[in-house]
Amino acid sequence: MPEQLTLYLHKLSPYSQKIELALVEANALYKAYQVDLGNKPEWFASMVNTVGKVPAVTYGGPDVDPEDPSPLSAKIAESNVILEFVADLYPDSGLLPKDPIQRANVRFFINATAKHVEEVFYAFLGLRGQAPYEKVLEGIEFIQGLLEEGRDFAVGDHYTIADACITPHLARIKIVIETDLGKYPVGMGYKLGEELRRPKFAKFMKYLERMLERPSLKQNHDEEFTITFLKTRFTERVQ
Repeated sequence: MPEQLTLYLHKLSPYSQKIELALVEANALYKAYQVDLGNKPEWFASMVNTVGKVPAVTYGGPDVDPEDPSPLSAKIAESNVILEFVADLYPDSGLLPKDPIQRANVRFFINATAKHVEEVFYAFLGLRGQAPYEKVLEGIEFIQGLLEEGRDFAVGDHYTIADACITPHLARIKIVIETDLGKYPVGMGYKLGEELRRPKFAKFMKYLERMLERPSLKQNHDEEFTITFLKTRFTERVQ
């Protein structure tokens, strides 16, 4: 029997979502517990993650109620750390290649995602500072340059944690370019979409479409729920 694994997450968190993607792709057995970030239970910080953030996992120890985690289980936090942990737990899943160069390429892609997609896209959206849409395009162009022609995945010929890491952000990029929801001036989300649909970004957009069609994403991504949240978050817009 495999050790128990419980994932503490939030439905709207892209960082939680990438862990679920990896677990589903690995055919892992796990429990998922939704943490109410607006009213976090006291036991979560004291017994699971001292900084009170999701995602976090408990691994091993007795199979107990997620609301009463065992002190005998290992507690692991930070999404990219958890991604590698899942890949190590399931080495036959291909989530991390066995070749050391390919493994390094996966880690480089994950780092590039954080720097060139996460930072600028969420700043453009208005969730973390501000950034013009041109910066988003520059970041996407950098990522596109890492994608190899004729390959379906970020690195090599198999789905890896590099794909899991970027896919939740791709899902949110799709929402923004289709709905124009964000703190930026009205119309800039649509304008970003117009730019991304140009031939210049064809390789990136084809990759985005492939990742959004994965059954693992369809299993844990509620697009309408995310859109509803963004509508409530961005009630005041710059004209």
